Amino acid sequence: MLTDAQRAIVKSTVPLLETGGETLTRHFYKIMLGEFPEVRILFNQAHQASGDQPRALANSVLMYAKHIDRLEGLGDLPAQIVHKHVALQVLPEHYPIVGACLLRAIREVLGAEIATDEVLAAWGAAYQQLADILIGAEEQVYAATQAAKGGWRGERAFRVARKEAESSEITSFYLSPVDGGPVVAHQPGQYIGLRLTVDGQDQRRNYSLSAAANGSELRISVKREPGGAVSNYLHDQVQAGDVLQLFPPAGAFTLQPGDKPLVLISGGVGITPTLAMLHEALKTERPVHFIHCARNRAVHAFRDAVDALSASHPQLKRFYNYDEASEADGVDAVGLLDQERLAQWLPETRDVDAYFLGPKPFMALVKRQLKALGVPEAQTRFEFFGPAAALN
Repeated sequence: MLTDAQRAIVKSTVPLLETGGETLTRHFYKIMLGEFPEVRILFNQAHQASGDQPRALANSVLMYAKHIDRLEGLGDLPAQIVHKHVALQVLPEHYPIVGACLLRAIREVLGAEIATDEVLAAWGAAYQQLADILIGAEEQVYAATQAAKGGWRGERAFRVARKEAESSEITSFYLSPVDGGPVVAHQPGQYIGLRLTVDGQDQRRNYSLSAAANGSELRISVKREPGGAVSNYLHDQVQAGDVLQLFPPAGAFTLQPGDKPLVLISGGVGITPTLAMLHEALKTERPVHFIHCARNRAVHAFRDAVDALSASHPQLKRFYNYDEASEADGVDAVGLLDQERLAQWLPETRDVDAYFLGPKPFMALVKRQLKALGVPEAQTRFEFFGPAAALN
């Protein structure tokens, strides 16, 4: 039980976390990943090398410490963490390992004079409070998905029914359950967890579901990342007929019901979850403005499919923006997406629901522009591929 005195101690460490939180979390990961191989599979090593994972954890720890006496102030952060954990199958037995490594890192980085027994006890109680909250929320998601029609818990074998190139970089994998049973209806915008072995190493990755739920199969569309161990393996080694292990759909970045005009903005492979949202929205009379940005025509996935939807659904307006293009490409604009151009492509009203996804610099740009153009921040939603970060 976290006491008022312990809450005060945790909040008193906020200045240290603001200045040295990333150093602490880097040391934490060094301890945990070096000494506990059983949790190593839960972490993307590329995100470790880039610093994205330590930065994300440092920000989460800082936010938790700041709001330790008013957890509702964390907003959507706990839900995002829960769904990431569910997609990777984080389990209750993993939490004690994480907690022990975190306390050890606090002591070793801050030193015994600052990280006293009292401070460690406070952080231990705070961590246990957070662990209990997350474990309980994750179990609710696990249980609900298992109980749903076509749902499951843990791994389920899916066969690659077919594999289709969508662009020079993105390939789709159509996945059908080996057991022949139904597939749970995922929400537009969710992702699945994938477990596979690459060069003898266990790997887990999350991939957005790029097609609407149909009860019988799932589709993921994977971008080949330079040096990406899993994406290159999927592109080069996995073929139709191969079997992959999937964890159930998860994710809090989902299309919410409503009748306001819907704006979907994507950059690059960020188009994948917005496609599922687009198909769902077109089942209604809701106006949809679909804006996609790509480097060029060769890497623009699903263009023909979106064009076909635009031709058959009057409420859909689509706009394409390329970094570089020829006249034959037939795009609406060339160069970076700027505020003036975005203003022209938005509905006349700014009372819209806007969803956007893509590279972090792209999302930061879109977030600023939507705010400047008068779109209410409460009606803008975004998600991260990989660890969450602040969009400044």
